Amino acid sequence: MIRTEALDRLPVRTAVPALRRALDDRGVAVLCAPPGTGKTTLVPLVLAGLTGEGPVRRVVVAEPRRIAARAAARRMAWLLGEQPGGRIGFTVRGERVVGRDTVVEVVTTGVLLQRLQRDQELAGVDAVIIDECHERHLDADTVAAFLLDVREAIRPDLRLVAASATTDAEGWARLLGDAPVVEAEGVSYPVEVLWAPPVRPVKPPHGMRVDPALLTHVAATVRRALGEREGDVLCFLPGVGEIGRVAGQLAGVDAEVLQVHGRAPAAVQDAVLAGSSGGRRVVLATSVAESSLTVPGVRVVVDSGLAREPRTDHARGLSALTTVRASRAAGRQRAGRAGREAPGAVYRCWDQAEDGRLARFPAPEIKVADLAAFALQAACWGDPDASSLALLDPPPAGAMGAAREVLEAIGAVDGGGRVTERGARMSRLGLHPRLARALLDGAREAGARRAAEVVALLSEEPPREYGDDLAAALRTARRGQDGYAARWKQEVRRLSGQVEGAGSGGARSDDAVVGLVAALAFPERVARARGDGAFLMASGTGAELRDASRLRSAPWLAVAVADRPSHAVSARVRLAAVIDEPTALLAAGHLRVRGEEVRWVDGAVVARAVDRLGAVELAVRPLRQPDPELVRGALVEGLRREGLGLLRWTRDSEQLRLRLAFLHRVLGPPWPDVSDGALLAETGAWLEPELSRARRRADLGRIDAGQALRRLLPWATGEAVRLDELAPERIEVPSGSRIRVEYGGEQPVLAVKLQELFGMGETPRVAGVPVLVHLLSPAGRPAAVTADLASFWREGYKAVRAELRGRYPKHPWPEDPATVPATRFTSARLKRS
Repeated sequence: MIRTEALDRLPVRTAVPALRRALDDRGVAVLCAPPGTGKTTLVPLVLAGLTGEGPVRRVVVAEPRRIAARAAARRMAWLLGEQPGGRIGFTVRGERVVGRDTVVEVVTTGVLLQRLQRDQELAGVDAVIIDECHERHLDADTVAAFLLDVREAIRPDLRLVAASATTDAEGWARLLGDAPVVEAEGVSYPVEVLWAPPVRPVKPPHGMRVDPALLTHVAATVRRALGEREGDVLCFLPGVGEIGRVAGQLAGVDAEVLQVHGRAPAAVQDAVLAGSSGGRRVVLATSVAESSLTVPGVRVVVDSGLAREPRTDHARGLSALTTVRASRAAGRQRAGRAGREAPGAVYRCWDQAEDGRLARFPAPEIKVADLAAFALQAACWGDPDASSLALLDPPPAGAMGAAREVLEAIGAVDGGGRVTERGARMSRLGLHPRLARALLDGAREAGARRAAEVVALLSEEPPREYGDDLAAALRTARRGQDGYAARWKQEVRRLSGQVEGAGSGGARSDDAVVGLVAALAFPERVARARGDGAFLMASGTGAELRDASRLRSAPWLAVAVADRPSHAVSARVRLAAVIDEPTALLAAGHLRVRGEEVRWVDGAVVARAVDRLGAVELAVRPLRQPDPELVRGALVEGLRREGLGLLRWTRDSEQLRLRLAFLHRVLGPPWPDVSDGALLAETGAWLEPELSRARRRADLGRIDAGQALRRLLPWATGEAVRLDELAPERIEVPSGSRIRVEYGGEQPVLAVKLQELFGMGETPRVAGVPVLVHLLSPAGRPAAVTADLASFWREGYKAVRAELRGRYPKHPWPEDPATVPATRFTSARLKRS
């Protein structure tokens, strides 16, 4: 029996007529409705015609998480007075509860992606609802792009709704072709905000680590909330580990403590969503409870202010979830959970002054995540670079390039980015492409069942109490009775069925199989020991084990999970398996390189024959007769690192470089650029043939830089002969002296004794630029500086004469210097001559 009264109470009902009109007129719409209004449960029923309004249509609802998909299906079935599997069904990875009468099917976005790749037409489906699209999960963005392609090309009748829990709908409306935005008012009660920062500073999160002091403070804040407020408490924490630790610190509170996250057993999820049976409850939850689930009975929210987002370090081949400060949008969503049924309160475990510095919205996954799976989906869709897909944010070019490299290495795409037959099979496995490669190749080498066991461990990281030894974690999962072990066994069954009959497994031990499959999944992370628990991965990144790890004595590791804190040089290994060198070579053979290696190391040319696996050197021997071209490259690298001072520079050659730099700055081409960057970029134009003859550092020191620089003069145009005219090395002054011009500054400088310029009325010019005259005393000390000699003789000379003639009485100091011959001698010497 339909629960009509419950349906009528859902606030989103008022928006249903407008949504129907939008879909009838345009076929697309954006629905904005706050959490708890019924957008996830009532709207699919209405569009499917299951509430008695309109014809029966088949509707698919895409949810970002498995827990949300199950909960939505159960809720809709309850509203119809049924159990899931009748007119309401759901499909998540490893679990399908549908029947022949199913009209509304709730799926995860990942499942819908797989379905679209198999059946682009979505035969029999009348409408698709993408729920919680504001969260910007990569699968949801990809599903939306594919569905828009389908509507444009083959199914213009397919109705599409983007459902969001926030009012930030403009981007989605534009993406859907200026789709109408339908807003539903939520029934929301006032929520009091209480700022509850820790008394003492706590360390900011890095990697997966959260300061235990913050978790202790969160637990204390939950206790405070229980004492100060009525109703159930919903506490937001970043992950499963933090939920477990806070739960431990809440032992003894007068309330039932429940833990809600994607890995929680279905019975626990059901208990949380069913509401309290009498006593008070504390629900510790990840961000899954922000908008995907409605937890009844909550009057108080305690917000740790933290969340988990994917991050990828493409340079080091590391990708993992990392702990970040939750955005302001997430903070509003979380706080709103306290005001769904009555006035409530939120305790925010940070200072109010920090709030304005938080990001406005969470980072879209497409901007920060590993894009290998997305790139494979796009290649299977026929758009390898995703340039034609309708996406709110384009994928970053660097991340797509890194993803393409991974896919090529595992044989999923060809050199042009087009999907291979092997890649198409990988995409159907419901795994990250790395894990798909490990399953297919591991099954061939070690048998389907054992390969599936290891891949299942890698696809959902085991609890921390399983330890960092992947082989030991496998044994724990096999005999385990916890929730993780149950999910692992279910996934093993699914994966085994995908590759049945792929291989017999041979004589490898379980430990050897674990290492092989992990190495197949992450070949860049095979690592050789460097001593004292330190390893070097093939990617070039250092890795370190914790002091108590039993893996510290291993000669080689296959690193499955690692993160690198921002302040650390090496990555921290969190899960790995022992392997040997043959296994490393089997898994990462595409990274093996043999050849001559001539490099500049510690100020010298080092020539070696090297056999390496990525950055890991397997064998090295010195080269007696290295390739001259490689030697030349090493010497150029030395010049880049240590500078052109490795060459022989005399005062004249340094002066020549300054003269050329001056002419290039003032006159431009054909006078050459002689900056470090330009000279290093054109070594062949000025350092040959000497550079190609050089074999070592000392040979560079024998190259006359001035002679080499003269090769850059514009001989072809004839301008070279004007060098001394345009930028003379010396200028003859009235005394007859030839004074060196210094070209190191903005203006050329002529430093000359004042008496030697008597009779010179105009300032000398160099390439049209007046020189800066430094007038010196008879002792060679600065007396005045001018770029206008005529003005100096008129206005400045009198003061200089008054100051210096008493100090230097033996030198001429005429009142009118224009009437006296210039001289570098004393007055007495002049009389004798």
